[in-house]
Amino acid sequence: MMIAFIVRRLLQAVVVMAVVAFVSFSLFQFVGDPVVAMLGQDATPEQRAELRRDLGLDDPVPVQFWTFVKNAVQGDFGLSYRQGRKVSTLIQERLPATLELSMAAAGLALIVGIPMGVYTALRRKGVLANIFLAVSLIGVSLPTFLIGILLILIFAVLLGWLPSFGRGETVDIGGWSTGLLTRDGWSHLVLPSITLALFQMTLIMRLVRSEMLEVLRTDYIKFARARGLPDRAVYFGHALKNTLVPVITITGLQLGALIAFAIITETVFQWPGMGLLFIQSVQVADIPIMAAYLCLIALIFVTINLIVDLLYFVVDPRLRVERSTAGH
Repeated sequence: MMIAFIVRRLLQAVVVMAVVAFVSFSLFQFVGDPVVAMLGQDATPEQRAELRRDLGLDDPVPVQFWTFVKNAVQGDFGLSYRQGRKVSTLIQERLPATLELSMAAAGLALIVGIPMGVYTALRRKGVLANIFLAVSLIGVSLPTFLIGILLILIFAVLLGWLPSFGRGETVDIGGWSTGLLTRDGWSHLVLPSITLALFQMTLIMRLVRSEMLEVLRTDYIKFARARGLPDRAVYFGHALKNTLVPVITITGLQLGALIAFAIITETVFQWPGMGLLFIQSVQVADIPIMAAYLCLIALIFVTINLIVDLLYFVVDPRLRVERSTAGH
């Protein structure tokens, strides 16, 4: 049963990636002429014809699409029109920064959001719980770029505690650059990670609160209380455990969203990640980078969704029971 579930999810993932690949390929067909972008307006007709042959632009569209998919599977998206470098190299240089920022934001959102959600559920009428709820409304309402600008104004300009842009000092470990091993890298990470995490943090807090309140009203919680179990065991041994099942799903999906939509945060803080690279490529219509970014983000989303589905299947026994019953 588990194998059939995995195979079905993998087939769905292949279909999604095929659709994204077609959309990415369509950028080459409808957004500008790559020959003009690479050679400029002063190139001769012979030079343009030769480059079109080298790029395979004279081939039929289905052949071009097949070539694009075959190269994309191998991680080859050609050369950047503006920088003249391999797109795979550019992404490889920028990917560590984006993943580092996204993981820091996701960790911050979980570490702060789950305890806040539990507290506001257990202390519904408390002053601190109401303050948390008010702060969560601010986090949901304010746009990300405005939050980033306010944090820069307060902590970088007025107080001068933290840097306002860049990634800071980094260390290369086997071709992977990280700022987590330097004090300067950590100081540069604080403001953008808080900016990116704030919306996810409030979302997780409100989800945990609503699920916790729902679980506390169920019969098995009443049973646990009737057995004389202490509040700590009821809250954290029974209620929180069942509350975290939907949180796993939302957290997984939001991790993909953090990576995909870190564009705004990276732009505000000039964080040298994939989002900033994508924005710069859009401004100059650098299609290979745009296509590679779309395919990579889709792959990340599909992979995370698959992992979340498998975790959900493992954590929630009701799914296994329902599928087993359906099979019989």
